[in-house]
Amino acid sequence: MNSNNHSFLPFALPSIGEEEINEVVDTLRSGWLTSGPKTKQFETAFAQFIGMPYALAINSCTAGLHLALEAIGLQPGDKVITTPYTFTATAEVIRYLGADPVFVDIDPHTFNLDPRLVAETLARVTGIKAIIPMHFGGQACDMDELVALAQRYQLKIVEDAAHALPTYYKGHLIGTIGDLTVYSFYVTKTLATGEGGMVVTANSDYAERIRTMRLHGINRDVFNRSVSTQPFWYYEVVAPGFKYNLTDVAAALGIHQLQKANRFWQRRADIATRYTQAFADLPVQTPYVHPYNTHAWHLYVLQLRLAELSLDRNTFIERMTAAGIGTSVHFIPLHLQPYWRDRYQFQPADFPIALDVYQRAVSLPIYPSMTEEDIKRVILAVRTILKEAPT
Repeated sequence: MNSNNHSFLPFALPSIGEEEINEVVDTLRSGWLTSGPKTKQFETAFAQFIGMPYALAINSCTAGLHLALEAIGLQPGDKVITTPYTFTATAEVIRYLGADPVFVDIDPHTFNLDPRLVAETLARVTGIKAIIPMHFGGQACDMDELVALAQRYQLKIVEDAAHALPTYYKGHLIGTIGDLTVYSFYVTKTLATGEGGMVVTANSDYAERIRTMRLHGINRDVFNRSVSTQPFWYYEVVAPGFKYNLTDVAAALGIHQLQKANRFWQRRADIATRYTQAFADLPVQTPYVHPYNTHAWHLYVLQLRLAELSLDRNTFIERMTAAGIGTSVHFIPLHLQPYWRDRYQFQPADFPIALDVYQRAVSLPIYPSMTEEDIKRVILAVRTILKEAPT
Protein backbone atom coordinates (compact mmCIF):
# COMPACT_ATOMS: atom_id res chain seq x y z
CA MET A 1 0.00 0.00 0.00
CA ASN A 2 1.15 3.57 -0.56
CA SER A 3 -0.12 7.08 0.00
CA ASN A 4 0.59 8.43 -3.47
CA ASN A 5 -3.07 9.03 -4.25
CA HIS A 6 -3.95 10.67 -0.94
CA SER A 7 -2.61 13.34 1.33
CA PHE A 8 -1.47 12.10 4.72
CA LEU A 9 -4.33 11.66 7.20
CA PRO A 10 -3.15 12.99 10.58
CA PHE A 11 -3.77 11.01 13.74
CA ALA A 12 -5.62 13.94 15.30
CA LEU A 13 -6.93 17.34 14.27
CA PRO A 14 -8.89 19.97 16.22
CA SER A 15 -12.32 20.92 14.87
CA ILE A 16 -12.28 24.72 14.78
CA GLY A 17 -15.17 26.60 13.20
CA GLU A 18 -15.98 30.19 12.37
CA GLU A 19 -17.61 30.61 15.79
CA GLU A 20 -14.31 29.99 17.57
CA ILE A 21 -12.42 32.23 15.13
CA ASN A 22 -14.88 35.08 15.54
CA GLU A 23 -14.78 34.79 19.34
CA VAL A 24 -10.99 34.94 19.34
CA VAL A 25 -11.06 37.97 17.04
CA ASP A 26 -13.54 39.62 19.42
CA THR A 27 -11.14 38.91 22.28
CA LEU A 28 -8.20 40.39 20.41
CA ARG A 29 -10.18 43.51 19.59
CA SER A 30 -11.32 43.87 23.18
CA GLY A 31 -7.76 44.33 24.36
CA TRP A 32 -8.26 41.82 27.18
CA LEU A 33 -6.03 38.85 26.37
CA THR A 34 -5.23 37.29 29.74
CA SER A 35 -7.72 35.83 32.23
CA GLY A 36 -10.81 38.03 32.14
CA PRO A 37 -14.45 38.10 31.04
CA LYS A 38 -14.15 35.28 28.49
CA THR A 39 -12.49 33.01 31.02
CA LYS A 40 -15.26 33.73 33.53
CA GLN A 41 -17.90 33.03 30.85
CA PHE A 42 -16.21 29.74 29.96
CA GLU A 43 -16.00 28.68 33.61
CA THR A 44 -19.69 29.43 34.17
CA ALA A 45 -20.74 27.49 31.08
CA PHE A 46 -18.49 24.55 31.97
CA ALA A 47 -19.85 24.33 35.52
CA GLN A 48 -23.36 24.24 34.10
CA PHE A 49 -22.42 21.61 31.52
CA ILE A 50 -20.94 19.27 34.15
CA GLY A 51 -23.52 20.13 36.80
CA MET A 52 -21.07 21.18 39.50
CA PRO A 53 -20.94 24.45 41.45
CA TYR A 54 -17.29 25.27 40.80
CA ALA A 55 -15.25 25.17 37.58
CA LEU A 56 -11.80 26.75 37.58
CA ALA A 57 -9.95 27.32 34.31
CA ILE A 58 -6.23 26.62 34.23
CA ASN A 59 -3.56 26.48 31.55
CA SER A 60 -3.22 22.68 31.43
CA CYS A 61 -4.58 19.49 32.90
CA THR A 62 -1.17 19.00 34.51
CA ALA A 63 -1.56 22.33 36.31
CA GLY A 64 -5.04 21.32 37.40
CA LEU A 65 -3.88 18.01 38.84
CA HIS A 66 -1.10 19.80 40.71
CA LEU A 67 -3.52 22.36 42.12
CA ALA A 68 -6.04 19.66 43.07
CA LEU A 69 -3.44 17.66 45.00
CA GLU A 70 -2.19 20.84 46.68
CA ALA A 71 -5.77 21.73 47.63
CA ILE A 72 -6.37 18.40 49.38
CA GLY A 73 -3.21 18.97 51.42
CA LEU A 74 -0.88 16.35 49.94
CA GLN A 75 2.42 16.47 51.83
CA PRO A 76 5.98 15.25 51.25
CA GLY A 77 6.17 11.57 52.08
CA ASP A 78 2.50 10.91 51.34
CA LYS A 79 1.51 8.34 48.71
CA VAL A 80 -1.05 8.38 45.92
CA ILE A 81 -2.40 5.39 44.03
CA THR A 82 -2.55 5.77 40.27
CA THR A 83 -2.06 3.86 37.04
CA PRO A 84 1.21 3.24 35.20
CA TYR A 85 -0.77 3.19 31.94
CA THR A 86 -1.04 6.93 31.45
CA PHE A 87 0.90 9.98 30.35
CA THR A 88 3.61 10.98 32.80
CA ALA A 89 1.70 14.11 33.90
CA THR A 90 -0.70 11.99 35.95
CA ALA A 91 2.16 10.84 38.17
CA GLU A 92 4.62 13.70 37.96
CA VAL A 93 2.25 16.07 39.79
CA ILE A 94 2.50 13.77 42.80
CA ARG A 95 6.25 14.28 42.79
CA TYR A 96 5.80 18.09 42.53
CA LEU A 97 4.54 17.96 46.13
CA GLY A 98 7.22 15.57 47.37
CA ALA A 99 4.83 12.63 47.53
CA ASP A 100 5.21 9.26 45.80
CA PRO A 101 2.98 7.46 43.32
CA VAL A 102 1.97 3.89 44.07
CA PHE A 103 1.32 2.30 40.71
CA VAL A 104 -1.38 -0.33 40.42
CA ASP A 105 -1.87 -2.48 37.33
CA ILE A 106 -4.81 -2.14 34.97
CA ASP A 107 -7.87 -4.11 33.94
CA PRO A 108 -7.04 -5.97 30.70
CA HIS A 109 -10.35 -4.99 29.10
CA THR A 110 -10.78 -1.30 29.98
CA PHE A 111 -7.08 -0.39 30.57
CA ASN A 112 -8.23 1.49 33.68
CA LEU A 113 -7.14 0.94 37.27
CA ASP A 114 -8.12 -2.53 38.46
CA PRO A 115 -10.16 -1.98 41.67
CA ARG A 116 -9.32 -5.47 42.93
CA LEU A 117 -5.60 -4.64 42.79
CA VAL A 118 -6.26 -1.22 44.34
CA ALA A 119 -7.94 -2.98 47.27
CA GLU A 120 -4.99 -5.35 47.65
CA THR A 121 -2.57 -2.40 47.60
CA LEU A 122 -4.50 -0.46 50.22
CA ALA A 123 -4.48 -3.51 52.49
CA ARG A 124 -0.68 -3.71 52.51
CA VAL A 125 0.67 -0.19 51.85
CA THR A 126 0.47 2.58 54.45
CA GLY A 127 0.58 6.34 53.99
CA ILE A 128 -1.75 6.50 50.98
CA LYS A 129 -3.78 9.72 50.96
CA ALA A 130 -5.47 9.78 47.56
CA ILE A 131 -6.35 7.92 44.38
CA ILE A 132 -5.96 9.36 40.88
CA PRO A 133 -8.10 7.31 38.49
CA MET A 134 -7.40 8.09 34.82
CA HIS A 135 -10.36 7.37 32.54
CA PHE A 136 -8.43 5.80 29.70
CA GLY A 137 -9.47 6.80 26.20
CA GLY A 138 -12.77 8.16 27.50
CA GLN A 139 -14.09 5.08 29.31
CA ALA A 140 -14.94 5.59 32.97
CA CYS A 141 -13.09 3.72 35.69
CA ASP A 142 -15.12 1.54 38.05
CA MET A 143 -15.97 4.48 40.27
CA ASP A 144 -18.34 2.63 42.63
CA GLU A 145 -15.52 0.37 43.75
CA LEU A 146 -12.97 3.18 43.95
CA VAL A 147 -15.30 5.48 45.88
CA ALA A 148 -16.09 2.67 48.33
CA LEU A 149 -12.37 2.06 48.88
CA ALA A 150 -11.73 5.78 49.28
CA GLN A 151 -14.43 6.02 51.92
CA ARG A 152 -13.16 2.96 53.76
CA TYR A 153 -9.59 4.27 53.90
CA GLN A 154 -10.49 7.99 54.17
CA LEU A 155 -8.85 8.91 50.87
CA LYS A 156 -9.53 11.71 48.40
CA ILE A 157 -10.29 11.00 44.75
CA VAL A 158 -8.77 13.33 42.16
CA GLU A 159 -9.95 12.20 38.73
CA ASP A 160 -7.74 12.61 35.67
CA ALA A 161 -10.45 13.25 33.07
CA ALA A 162 -8.09 14.38 30.30
CA HIS A 163 -9.82 11.89 27.99
CA ALA A 164 -13.28 11.99 29.52
CA LEU A 165 -15.42 14.78 28.10
CA PRO A 166 -18.18 13.76 27.95
CA THR A 167 -18.02 10.39 29.72
CA TYR A 168 -20.85 8.89 31.76
CA TYR A 169 -20.59 6.26 34.49
CA LYS A 170 -23.91 4.60 35.29
CA GLY A 171 -25.73 7.73 34.15
CA HIS A 172 -23.48 10.11 36.09
CA LEU A 173 -21.31 12.52 34.13
CA ILE A 174 -17.63 12.19 34.98
CA GLY A 175 -16.89 15.31 37.00
CA THR A 176 -19.71 14.72 39.46
CA ILE A 177 -18.26 11.72 41.33
CA GLY A 178 -14.78 12.37 42.79
CA ASP A 179 -13.63 15.11 45.14
CA LEU A 180 -12.04 16.98 42.24
CA THR A 181 -11.97 16.27 38.52
CA VAL A 182 -9.48 17.70 36.05
CA TYR A 183 -9.94 18.02 32.27
CA SER A 184 -7.50 18.70 29.43
CA PHE A 185 -8.11 21.07 26.53
CA TYR A 186 -4.87 20.25 24.76
CA VAL A 187 -5.05 20.51 20.97
CA THR A 188 -5.78 16.79 20.47
CA LYS A 189 -8.49 16.52 23.12
CA THR A 190 -12.26 16.33 22.69
CA LEU A 191 -12.50 20.02 23.64
CA ALA A 192 -9.49 21.88 22.28
CA THR A 193 -8.18 25.32 23.21
CA GLY A 194 -4.57 24.58 22.19
CA GLU A 195 -3.42 24.48 25.79
CA GLY A 196 -5.71 24.60 28.79
CA GLY A 197 -7.79 22.70 31.29
CA MET A 198 -10.46 22.90 33.97
CA VAL A 199 -10.88 21.71 37.54
CA VAL A 200 -14.39 21.04 38.82
CA THR A 201 -15.43 20.38 42.40
CA ALA A 202 -18.36 20.72 44.77
CA ASN A 203 -16.07 21.72 47.65
CA SER A 204 -15.94 25.50 48.20
CA ASP A 205 -12.70 25.30 50.20
CA TYR A 206 -10.92 23.44 47.39
CA ALA A 207 -12.29 25.90 44.84
CA GLU A 208 -11.10 28.90 46.80
CA ARG A 209 -7.65 27.40 47.33
CA ILE A 210 -7.26 26.63 43.62
CA ARG A 211 -8.53 30.07 42.66
CA THR A 212 -5.79 31.61 44.82
CA MET A 213 -2.96 29.22 43.99
CA ARG A 214 -3.42 29.31 40.20
CA LEU A 215 -2.25 32.95 40.16
CA HIS A 216 0.75 33.42 42.46
CA GLY A 217 -1.22 32.99 45.68
CA ILE A 218 -2.90 36.35 45.14
CA ASN A 219 -6.32 36.54 46.74
CA ARG A 220 -7.88 38.50 43.86
CA ASP A 221 -7.06 37.94 40.19
CA VAL A 222 -6.55 40.83 37.79
CA PHE A 223 -10.10 40.68 36.43
CA ASN A 224 -11.62 40.74 39.91
CA ARG A 225 -9.41 43.70 40.80
CA SER A 226 -10.53 45.56 37.69
CA VAL A 227 -14.19 45.35 38.70
CA SER A 228 -13.68 45.80 42.46
CA THR A 229 -14.45 48.91 44.49
CA GLN A 230 -10.94 48.71 45.96
CA PRO A 231 -8.03 50.35 44.09
CA PHE A 232 -7.07 48.38 41.00
CA TRP A 233 -3.45 48.20 42.05
CA TYR A 234 -4.16 46.66 45.47
CA TYR A 235 -3.72 42.93 46.04
CA GLU A 236 -2.54 40.56 48.75
CA VAL A 237 -0.25 37.54 48.42
CA VAL A 238 -1.54 34.95 50.86
CA ALA A 239 0.41 31.88 49.71
CA PRO A 240 3.38 30.93 47.47
CA GLY A 241 1.27 30.12 44.43
CA PHE A 242 1.82 29.22 40.80
CA LYS A 243 1.22 30.75 37.34
CA TYR A 244 -1.51 28.47 36.05
CA ASN A 245 -4.28 30.77 34.80
CA LEU A 246 -6.04 30.36 31.43
CA THR A 247 -6.02 33.24 28.95
CA ASP A 248 -9.13 34.81 27.45
CA VAL A 249 -7.80 33.93 24.00
CA ALA A 250 -7.91 30.23 24.90
CA ALA A 251 -11.22 30.59 26.74
CA ALA A 252 -12.74 32.15 23.63
CA LEU A 253 -12.10 28.88 21.81
CA GLY A 254 -13.43 26.88 24.75
CA ILE A 255 -16.76 28.71 24.88
CA HIS A 256 -17.75 27.42 21.45
CA GLN A 257 -15.97 24.07 21.69
CA LEU A 258 -18.10 23.34 24.75
CA GLN A 259 -21.30 24.15 22.87
CA LYS A 260 -20.30 21.54 20.27
CA ALA A 261 -19.10 18.90 22.76
CA ASN A 262 -22.10 16.60 22.44
CA ARG A 263 -22.19 16.91 18.65
CA PHE A 264 -18.46 16.15 18.49
CA TRP A 265 -19.04 13.15 20.76
CA GLN A 266 -21.78 11.78 18.51
CA ARG A 267 -19.49 11.93 15.50
CA ARG A 268 -16.66 10.14 17.32
CA ALA A 269 -19.11 7.52 18.57
CA ASP A 270 -20.32 6.94 15.02
CA ILE A 271 -16.75 6.48 13.79
CA ALA A 272 -16.02 4.07 16.65
CA THR A 273 -19.08 2.00 15.72
CA ARG A 274 -17.93 1.86 12.10
CA TYR A 275 -14.46 0.73 13.13
CA THR A 276 -15.69 -1.93 15.52
CA GLN A 277 -18.02 -3.41 12.93
CA ALA A 278 -15.36 -3.34 10.21
CA PHE A 279 -12.71 -5.06 12.34
CA ALA A 280 -14.91 -7.75 13.89
CA ASP A 281 -13.40 -10.57 11.81
CA LEU A 282 -9.76 -9.49 12.20
CA PRO A 283 -7.15 -10.78 14.69
CA VAL A 284 -7.57 -7.74 16.91
CA GLN A 285 -9.29 -6.81 20.13
CA THR A 286 -11.56 -3.80 19.61
CA PRO A 287 -12.24 -1.44 22.54
CA TYR A 288 -14.41 -2.89 25.28
CA VAL A 289 -17.21 -0.65 26.51
CA HIS A 290 -19.03 -1.33 29.76
CA PRO A 291 -22.78 -1.55 29.06
CA TYR A 292 -23.48 0.97 31.83
CA ASN A 293 -20.95 3.55 30.55
CA THR A 294 -20.99 6.14 27.80
CA HIS A 295 -17.52 6.26 26.24
CA ALA A 296 -16.18 9.68 25.21
CA TRP A 297 -14.14 8.10 22.39
CA HIS A 298 -11.18 10.39 22.77
CA LEU A 299 -9.15 7.35 21.69
CA TYR A 300 -9.92 4.27 19.63
CA VAL A 301 -7.27 1.71 20.59
CA LEU A 302 -6.87 -1.57 18.74
CA GLN A 303 -5.10 -4.46 20.44
CA LEU A 304 -3.30 -6.69 17.95
CA ARG A 305 -3.50 -10.41 18.68
CA LEU A 306 0.17 -10.93 18.04
CA ALA A 307 0.02 -14.72 18.36
CA GLU A 308 -2.23 -14.76 15.31
CA LEU A 309 -0.13 -12.36 13.25
CA SER A 310 3.24 -12.42 11.51
CA LEU A 311 3.91 -8.76 12.31
CA ASP A 312 4.38 -6.82 15.52
CA ARG A 313 2.78 -3.55 16.58
CA ASN A 314 5.65 -1.39 15.34
CA THR A 315 5.55 -2.95 11.88
CA PHE A 316 1.80 -2.41 11.75
CA ILE A 317 2.32 1.30 12.51
CA GLU A 318 5.02 1.55 9.83
CA ARG A 319 2.65 0.05 7.26
CA MET A 320 -0.16 2.40 8.30
CA THR A 321 2.23 5.32 7.83
CA ALA A 322 3.19 3.99 4.41
CA ALA A 323 -0.53 3.92 3.61
CA GLY A 324 -0.72 7.61 4.49
CA ILE A 325 -2.48 7.25 7.84
CA GLY A 326 -1.28 8.61 11.17
CA THR A 327 -1.52 6.48 14.28
CA SER A 328 -0.18 6.69 17.81
CA VAL A 329 0.51 4.55 20.88
CA HIS A 330 -1.27 5.17 24.19
CA PHE A 331 0.75 4.72 26.33
CA ILE A 332 4.32 3.71 27.01
CA PRO A 333 3.82 2.54 30.62
CA LEU A 334 5.48 4.78 33.16
CA HIS A 335 7.42 1.97 34.81
CA LEU A 336 9.36 1.57 31.55
CA GLN A 337 10.35 5.26 31.47
CA PRO A 338 13.87 6.03 32.77
CA TYR A 339 12.86 8.40 35.57
CA TRP A 340 10.18 6.22 37.09
CA ARG A 341 12.07 2.98 36.42
CA ASP A 342 15.25 4.20 38.06
CA ARG A 343 13.72 6.07 40.99
CA TYR A 344 11.52 3.17 42.08
CA GLN A 345 13.63 0.30 40.72
CA PHE A 346 10.88 -1.07 38.51
CA GLN A 347 11.20 -4.09 36.24
CA PRO A 348 9.12 -4.43 33.03
CA ALA A 349 7.20 -7.39 34.48
CA ASP A 350 6.15 -5.48 37.61
CA PHE A 351 2.92 -4.43 35.84
CA PRO A 352 2.32 -7.28 33.41
CA ILE A 353 -1.09 -6.19 32.11
CA ALA A 354 0.10 -2.67 31.31
CA LEU A 355 3.17 -4.11 29.59
CA ASP A 356 1.15 -6.56 27.50
CA VAL A 357 -1.44 -3.95 26.49
CA TYR A 358 1.30 -1.52 25.49
CA GLN A 359 3.05 -4.04 23.27
CA ARG A 360 -0.14 -4.67 21.31
CA ALA A 361 -1.76 -1.22 21.29
CA VAL A 362 -2.25 1.17 18.41
CA SER A 363 -4.54 4.21 18.39
CA LEU A 364 -6.41 5.04 15.18
CA PRO A 365 -7.61 8.47 13.99
CA ILE A 366 -11.00 9.40 15.48
CA TYR A 367 -12.05 13.05 15.29
CA PRO A 368 -15.14 14.94 14.12
CA SER A 369 -13.68 16.47 10.95
CA MET A 370 -12.88 13.07 9.45
CA THR A 371 -14.74 12.62 6.16
CA GLU A 372 -16.46 9.50 4.93
CA GLU A 373 -13.48 8.93 2.66
CA ASP A 374 -11.11 9.28 5.62
CA ILE A 375 -12.99 6.64 7.59
CA LYS A 376 -13.02 4.25 4.64
CA ARG A 377 -9.28 4.80 4.13
CA VAL A 378 -8.51 3.85 7.73
CA ILE A 379 -10.72 0.76 7.56
CA LEU A 380 -9.24 -0.37 4.24
CA ALA A 381 -5.67 0.13 5.44
CA VAL A 382 -6.21 -1.81 8.68
CA ARG A 383 -8.00 -4.64 6.89
CA THR A 384 -5.44 -4.87 4.10
CA ILE A 385 -2.43 -4.88 6.40
CA LEU A 386 -3.85 -7.46 8.80
CA LYS A 387 -5.29 -9.69 6.06
CA GLU A 388 -1.84 -9.77 4.49
CA ALA A 389 -0.15 -10.72 7.76
CA PRO A 390 -1.59 -13.97 9.10
CA THR A 391 0.66 -16.40 10.93
